[in-house]
Amino acid sequence: MDISALQQKIRRIDGVEAARVVAPNGHIEEIHVLARQIKAPKQLVRDVQSLGHALFDIEIDRRVVSVVQLADSDLDGGMRPVLVDVSEAFDGASADVTVTMRWDESLLIGKSKGASATSTRPRLIADATIAALRQSIRGNTALGVSSMDVPTLGSKQVAVAQVVVVSDGSERMLIGSAYVDEDETRAIVRAVLDALNRVLPDLKIP
Repeated sequence: MDISALQQKIRRIDGVEAARVVAPNGHIEEIHVLARQIKAPKQLVRDVQSLGHALFDIEIDRRVVSVVQLADSDLDGGMRPVLVDVSEAFDGASADVTVTMRWDESLLIGKSKGASATSTRPRLIADATIAALRQSIRGNTALGVSSMDVPTLGSKQVAVAQVVVVSDGSERMLIGSAYVDEDETRAIVRAVLDALNRVLPDLKIP
């Protein structure tokens, strides 16, 4: 089936702002939906199932559909990426990090995996953020995390990201920061975005 067409149709469901269908080898494993708070999540899942059945003659398992809802003020982010969610999963000595962002109509999902250690956690989150952004960056541009730390400045913790951008044969080192409030993971993502926000509109795939 045409996965791209399914993804585009889901984006047209009332209340849906962005959607991404993960279907390696044509088999739907995940459907991620970002929506406004005008419908119950269960209703949005049913809408996705109904759309799949009516337009594509496929049965979509409700368990593969995940819905994230944000207030209108959070969704109106303009030309720059907006953080949707950060999740961490731990399996013994390993940690898996997933960062989800919205950029225009696209839902970007980046993943990273590494050691389950306090010292490596900020870097894993930063790497997952970069992995998400790469999905909407021009092919002649490379992004990478040079360093990521969460030091204490005065009485507050601050996430500080150093990101390198390589494009058209030139290399730029950019710095971004964000105060840690209640959630350190989100502060790390915001620090990476703070470093890149000035250049991202020019790097985006048209």
